[in-house]
Amino acid sequence: QVQLVESGGGLVQAGGSLRLSCAASGRTFTGFNLGWFRQAPGKEREFVAAISWTGGTTYYADSVKGRFTISRDNAKNTVYLQMNSLKPEDTAVYYCAAKWRPIATPRTPSSFDYWGQGTQVTVSS
Repeated sequence: QVQLVESGGGLVQAGGSLRLSCAASGRTFTGFNLGWFRQAPGKEREFVAAISWTGGTTYYADSVKGRFTISRDNAKNTVYLQMNSLKPEDTAVYYCAAKWRPIATPRTPSSFDYWGQGTQVTVSS
């Protein structure tokens, strides 16, 4: 078992930046693949970014590539999502997720076993 708690969401103007954090507790952090997903009102949950349990591989949705960066700090049991050049269409509840190694399809929500409660990100135009 692992518990995930997101933080860092808020209201920001278009073009601004936010850094989301997701702190994990419970099982050994280093063996988990970690992902960020988001869900806007009336839409399905969609993939944003993921990082492998080794930290050596990252994945990004095309819509955020070049603007968002996922990273992990195993010493702090935390995964981050640095979001730059934010757009109004980035507005959503952002969730972090974890899957014990291995993982076949890191872009798919159903691949992950553990989820945080979400943090709201609102980008105003």
